[in-house]
Amino acid sequence: MVEVRLGSRYARTALALLFLVAVGAAGPGTGEVTDSLRQKALALNDVTGAQAIKGKVKALADDPAGTRRLLATAVRMTKEKEQPFNYNAAYILANVAIDLEDYESSEAFFRLCASQAEELKSGTKLVESYYGLITLLNASKKYAESEKLCRRFLEMEDEEGQLRKLKAFAMQELIRSIAKQKRTDEALKLVDNLTKIRGDDFFIVGLKAEVLHDAERFQDEAKAYEQALDLIAKDKALEKEEREYYTEKYRYFLAGLFVELKQLDKATAQFKALLAAKPDNATYNNDLGYVWADHDQNLDEAEKLIRKAIEEERKKRKARKNLKPEEDKDNAAFLDSLGWVLYKKKKYQDAKPVLLEAVRDKGGQHAEIFDHLGDVHMALGEKAEAVAAWKKALESSGTAKRDLERKAQVEKKLKQHQQAAKP
Repeated sequence: MVEVRLGSRYARTALALLFLVAVGAAGPGTGEVTDSLRQKALALNDVTGAQAIKGKVKALADDPAGTRRLLATAVRMTKEKEQPFNYNAAYILANVAIDLEDYESSEAFFRLCASQAEELKSGTKLVESYYGLITLLNASKKYAESEKLCRRFLEMEDEEGQLRKLKAFAMQELIRSIAKQKRTDEALKLVDNLTKIRGDDFFIVGLKAEVLHDAERFQDEAKAYEQALDLIAKDKALEKEEREYYTEKYRYFLAGLFVELKQLDKATAQFKALLAAKPDNATYNNDLGYVWADHDQNLDEAEKLIRKAIEEERKKRKARKNLKPEEDKDNAAFLDSLGWVLYKKKKYQDAKPVLLEAVRDKGGQHAEIFDHLGDVHMALGEKAEAVAAWKKALESSGTAKRDLERKAQVEKKLKQHQQAAKP
């Protein structure tokens, strides 16, 4: 299974946020605990200095259960008549909420930060709060709200030039939020305006590719990424780290695009280029192996690549400090790839336990994996199990184009089975 990227992608300085459903936290059970948590929350007002703030965020994140209770209490406190938190306290709470994937609370505290930053007329605090809030809104798919916030920030006066860098970021996020709302022409016009100002800039071309992706204009998107890679190669002023980062990023996007466009030779060329630079990268090994297996190509080599991906991911996982037993499990997508290549090699008995292990994991509750498991069961003559797996695939299906295509395929298999079962 290739771990397909989602629609949202991030700019040079964007936060690495994954959008999940916000984790609700139950409030404290007694008045005594409430008082204790209240005092702990108020104590955050006294934390000063960048390093101290960073250390406090880490310390709170290391106690997730207690900090979730603290966040629930702090959110209620923000609704009091007199605001109990200063900027630093709100900023700490906003950031630790991100670490705990409580994005609803994080948004509330970032909004408080932004409001106080405007009152203080602090350029640094405006940058911190708006940067966090804009990124969070886009990661949470609140694109209309993000657009509104970006426009508001872009209209702010900046006599001392403190907001210049973030205004560039806000413009990029404005374009992204407009594109996500399917106003493609408007987003492309803004990209063209940036091009007129800055000329041939690989990052602007990459931004254009994002807009085209959201409009499902994949051929045009591929051309844009190819142009961006060409500009990167010609840009002698780029630092080595930045050149390598964006070359790798755009190549990976291109590889996935070419798979979607059924241009397998081009997809393979991009994956091979990625592996030449990072031969031990688990994702690249898995993805090329899966693509080959899915198209009945180079099956022996595909199996080697997928097994290497599992081993590399396993080594990385084992090296983690404080690895919890429940976290010590192989990547479900990689297991699916292995099960699928074994199925393609007609090793059905070997494929079955691998796929069963994949779907036992929460991350493996995916329509594609259940579909593959159903195919293995059917190949083994286990018809009832195959039908059950395919029904699970339908239950797990999403609404994206790829998911709908998978759903149609599974429905066709179930229909064929039902017809074959008729006397």
